[in-house]
Amino acid sequence: MRIALLSYRSKEHSGGQGVYVRHLSRGLAELGHEVTVFSGQPYPENLDPRVTLEKVPSLDLYRDDDPFRTPKLREFRGPIDVLEYLTMITAGFPEPLTFSLRVARDRRLDGFDVVHDNQCLGYGLLWLQRRLPLVATVHHPISKDRRLDIAAASWRKQWSVRRWYGFVRMQARVARRIPTLLTVSGASAADTVADFGIDPTQMTVIPLGVDTDVFRPRGERVPGRIAAVASADSPLKGVAHLLESIAKLRVEHPHVELHLVSTIDPKSATARRIEELGLSDAITLYRGISDEELGELLASAEVMAVPSLYEGFSLPTVEALSCGTPVVASRAGALPEVVGDAARLVEPGDVGELTAALSELLSDPAERARLGRVGRDRAEERYSWISVARATVESYRSAIERKNSRADR
Repeated sequence: MRIALLSYRSKEHSGGQGVYVRHLSRGLAELGHEVTVFSGQPYPENLDPRVTLEKVPSLDLYRDDDPFRTPKLREFRGPIDVLEYLTMITAGFPEPLTFSLRVARDRRLDGFDVVHDNQCLGYGLLWLQRRLPLVATVHHPISKDRRLDIAAASWRKQWSVRRWYGFVRMQARVARRIPTLLTVSGASAADTVADFGIDPTQMTVIPLGVDTDVFRPRGERVPGRIAAVASADSPLKGVAHLLESIAKLRVEHPHVELHLVSTIDPKSATARRIEELGLSDAITLYRGISDEELGELLASAEVMAVPSLYEGFSLPTVEALSCGTPVVASRAGALPEVVGDAARLVEPGDVGELTAALSELLSDPAERARLGRVGRDRAEERYSWISVARATVESYRSAIERKNSRADR
């Protein structure tokens, strides 16, 4: 089967979507399929050699070294570029729409058996669907992020936050018109149905996978080390609550240290809060680390903290389970479904409960060892990228059959 996998941004360190693209494309290639990734910027860097990358250039307005940049006049190649820039300067986020418009007219897609969209859900997909069978993944409805970010914003900033998330209404409209939608958990499916007005029969749940060879127990752990992963510095990830908890923990456990993988801007509210709490010497920040480095970090920690206020799945949580690292996670979104009985669950946003659970595990080596064994077993039994790829191919076949049956009418 010739498979076109679309992703409007695919660099792994931009978030979980890049991780999904890399591992799913490799799994599909291992099953013998011909896979091509069509990606906007930032492009993926570590695709499997059997996977082809086709670049879909944009104005790259959010590049790491020059975010919200002003392009030179010669960089504008047509109306889509103009739309992208105008949306950005009026506080909107253009990438899902403009990427979809570019791929809709991209003749390199001709001849593929199926197209798989990775949560772009832009209007261009509806035109593309007229030509080719289409499947789309909704990791979770971004309406969840929008509500939390609006609630956390001051009244002065709420308009700009609403404007930034203007693409969410488009995603809901487009998703309702794509018959085959994939998502990563039952919780995410239910939330997508509720928030986007989806027919439940459109949704198929296929959990994400983990590389249990990379994410594995590695021997001795560093006393007092807590690990956490937040792909973005946003209220959704609950980092503010975790910082408060670490400050409280250090009263009784002065040796506690937090190793946080995230993109924290030195001028952000999070960075300021670290200073205010006197945690600069207790926190190590990482960004842009490899899977191997992340596996080593998670396996070195005595506990993994997942304080998110919502998660559609949370691949880093599964990676911690695979490392045999005890997890304390919020009882939010898909997290209870993902961890089962392999973690301690706490109320999202409850700093006192989070602190108590972390303190108890840090003080109880036997319970850490038990949870570590249960977590590793759960990862090995339930989460495999080959299984993800096989289940995804079945959804492709259904989409192709549906397209062919309509063509025969």
